[in-house]
Amino acid sequence: MPYIDGFVVPVPTKNLAAYRSMSRKAGKLWREHGALEYFECVADDVKPGKVTSFPQSVKLKPGETVVFSWIVYKSRADRNRINKKVMADPRLKMSPQAMPFDAKRMIYGGFKVMLAL
Repeated sequence: MPYIDGFVVPVPTKNLAAYRSMSRKAGKLWREHGALEYFECVADDVKPGKVTSFPQSVKLKPGETVVFSWIVYKSRADRNRINKKVMADPRLKMSPQAMPFDAKRMIYGGFKVMLAL
């Protein structure tokens, strides 16, 4: 079964074009280093909930939208190897001030696939 890294980030709507550009570059690097698939999805139907929701999970502020992303790997070992290469790749380097989103409110983690249909 494949292994997945998942992310949820708040992105200022005015920065979506910059985020898309950064994501395109990052996705190409992940794929170049061995990731099987790379997805970035912008919120379309994600209303605030009463207890929990995507907007609440990232403490969404006015003028922001939620981006939900995932990267697919052959295995956790491949993910660890690929992420090490990507993080060391100088083409990905960006100062925190230049990032088009608030990385402090990003939620991320690795997941074993339980079911694939």
